[in-house]
Amino acid sequence: MHSKQKCWCKSGKAYEECHKALDNKLELLKKQGNNVPTHKMIKNEKQIAGIREACRVNTLVLDAVERQIRAGMTTEDINKIVVEETKKLGGIPACLGYEGFPKAVCTSVNNVVCHGIPSKKQVLKEGDIVNVDCTTIFKGYFGDSSRMFEIGNVDERAKKLVRVTKECLDIATKNLKPFDHLGDIGYYVSTHARENGYSVVVELGGHGVGLAMHEDPFVSHVGKRGQGILLVPGMVFTIEPMINEGRAGVFVDENDGWTIFTEDESLSAQWEYTLLMTENGLEILSK
Repeated sequence: MHSKQKCWCKSGKAYEECHKALDNKLELLKKQGNNVPTHKMIKNEKQIAGIREACRVNTLVLDAVERQIRAGMTTEDINKIVVEETKKLGGIPACLGYEGFPKAVCTSVNNVVCHGIPSKKQVLKEGDIVNVDCTTIFKGYFGDSSRMFEIGNVDERAKKLVRVTKECLDIATKNLKPFDHLGDIGYYVSTHARENGYSVVVELGGHGVGLAMHEDPFVSHVGKRGQGILLVPGMVFTIEPMINEGRAGVFVDENDGWTIFTEDESLSAQWEYTLLMTENGLEILSK
């Protein structure tokens, strides 16, 4: 690309002032045998600003759930909170209607790994653990995160699973640096999970996000250091480990086609951040 041309990232800036230096570095790293990301995986400054705002709204929606969630409410009540808070903040619930999903949020209780469908019939009770997974569209950009909630008095086994799962996410977030590899994420997550006697769901993972709900790359939570594409400044993606108390196997509910359970009926937990790789490491955009 000629230096006087506009940059491929559609920032409006000259290529030489925008992504030329990064491209040169990636070309050198590619010659050294590294797998480099596509241009499509790298956001420009305007896009990052928009994604950051969507993530701010996404976090506020989960804050509203956190203030109100309690024993005795239904998972449909959680859905209503998400719908009302998202609308109040000027956003759109991305999950609603996505590939036919019928609700605005996923509510996954106890042995549900993910994609639980809110229901008026499902009442939260003392001792439950529940993941609330929320994706928000704001002015055309996407933010995505999930949190675990402990309902009332939760036993120590469940508490430990919830805690260790978040530690898996936080360890990966803290340790990843620009130009580390995608496989490093899986290494950090799976190492900590297995050290605590847990298993990691392999069929599901994180993903690129920001301009759409799901983008490349797929982010596996098992992996080896130094393998996979490079994580470079401007990439936005989720890390969302799903950690099982028992075996890693899962299955999809045949009745609704969405809800994913642990095969052995053991508990499962998940936490999710939307993250931006910067020159200095990962910035948490939504949590």
